[in-house]
Amino acid sequence: MFVPRPDTRRPRRHLLTGVLLAALTLPLTLTAPSSPASATATPARGSAYMGMGVVAHDGQGGLPADNRAAQTEGVDVSSHQGNVDWPKLWSSGVKWAYAKATEGTYYSNPYFAQQYNGSYDVGMIRGSYHFATPDTTSGATQADYFVDRGGSWSPDGRTLPGALDIEWNPYGDACYGKSQSAMVTWIRDFLNQYRARTGREAVIYTATSWWAQCTGDYAGFAAATPLWIARYASTVGPLPAGWSNFTMWQYTSTGPTVGDHDRFNGAFDRVVALAGG
Repeated sequence: MFVPRPDTRRPRRHLLTGVLLAALTLPLTLTAPSSPASATATPARGSAYMGMGVVAHDGQGGLPADNRAAQTEGVDVSSHQGNVDWPKLWSSGVKWAYAKATEGTYYSNPYFAQQYNGSYDVGMIRGSYHFATPDTTSGATQADYFVDRGGSWSPDGRTLPGALDIEWNPYGDACYGKSQSAMVTWIRDFLNQYRARTGREAVIYTATSWWAQCTGDYAGFAAATPLWIARYASTVGPLPAGWSNFTMWQYTSTGPTVGDHDRFNGAFDRVVALAGG
């Protein structure tokens, strides 16, 4: 015979009360905003670009006076710019360009062909650069990686020698964990291997403050190596030890069309001369 059992379900109002009490006792951290540290997370390997650390370490000031009769306008680009509007830059007076080819021995710029060949096709003198990571592999190994993936030089009169971008480490210690003497050795090995592979001296891109901190103001490369100085201000300022003059100057990261704009320290014929070797 069926015997009805007592109804043991809690009244609905009791259930609702329990839910509200549970919600009120949840830890506050569940609804707290994310930590500010997430905004300064280490960037992904391969994402570095020329001048990445300049503003954070050296700040920025005004722009230089427009002196294109004596200093020829250029730009530098990386994967951050994607496909570049080279005709627009050419019509604005930009006459030379560098494109990032490689970083370390683990990254090649997927936009390199459009950037490197596109600048050439509109009439510019073009070159390529390598973002150095001295904490991952040797200087000679990275020079080979660079040359094999777009960093070589051609005696066509319109190709500039490759540039070594050596600056603050965006992934860790500013000097890549190296002593000043070890950093000088790393740079020397890169330059020597690049010369052995191409017959040209590579350009060094750097900032004066980084050079002082991480090489100890080493002056031994200045006699043979063209200097590309990074300083976002109205004047180029003090140069790294040994150099009495600069070849190129990255003066802003907020210029028209691509952001990173540069001046060659000379009229256009001097750009052609550097390309010709």
